[in-house]
Amino acid sequence: MSVIDPILSSPWFLVAWAALMIPSEFVLLRDLKTKNSHLMSLMKLVWALTVLYSGPLGLLIYWTCGRKEIPEDNLARRAFRSVAHCYSGCGLGEIIGVVLAVGLLRLGTGATAAITFAFAYAVGFALTFGPLIQDGVSKRRALKDTFMAETPSILVMEIVAIAVDLTLAGNAGMGDIRFWASLIVSLTCGLVAAYPVNVLLLHFGVKEGMMDPRMTDHGSHDHHEAQAH
Repeated sequence: MSVIDPILSSPWFLVAWAALMIPSEFVLLRDLKTKNSHLMSLMKLVWALTVLYSGPLGLLIYWTCGRKEIPEDNLARRAFRSVAHCYSGCGLGEIIGVVLAVGLLRLGTGATAAITFAFAYAVGFALTFGPLIQDGVSKRRALKDTFMAETPSILVMEIVAIAVDLTLAGNAGMGDIRFWASLIVSLTCGLVAAYPVNVLLLHFGVKEGMMDPRMTDHGSHDHHEAQAH
């Protein structure tokens, strides 16, 4: 940790991150407006949050998997869209949970991990459950499908992300650069860890995933994430 700590504690880490993330977000939003405006509003939000959390990596995933310009669709691309969908909600919940637990309540490691996971799971779950209800799926079926489809991905994503965050951040508070730097690193670690889980969920039919962006008509709705068989 002696090598990593000075990097995460340096203000230049956040400067460098902003220099990568902000242009990436600009490129994404411009492309969504000019070339892929047909995408569902939910997926536009998913991509915006994915790039916000992971900068150039998030933009790369969108560029190769989430645009109508992709040459073909396959399991790998479907899995990236699936994990981005999960990541957008869980990441938001993780940020809320960590800020609440550390910044406001000043809780210990165990309680911070529990609250962070609870928020991440709740927001990630809602991002799939809500659209299913809007599509007319019964609450019982929506709860079952969302639980089956999202729980494995969320578990892996958050166990990795929270463990990395708490390990790197140590006792840092919200006023410390290391607090925010560790959060940035942990989010992307969770994304990477959950990707193979989504590949397996799609391969075995637990998830249908998100619709091929080339097949999304203007004004139409995407396939929603959760679909347990």
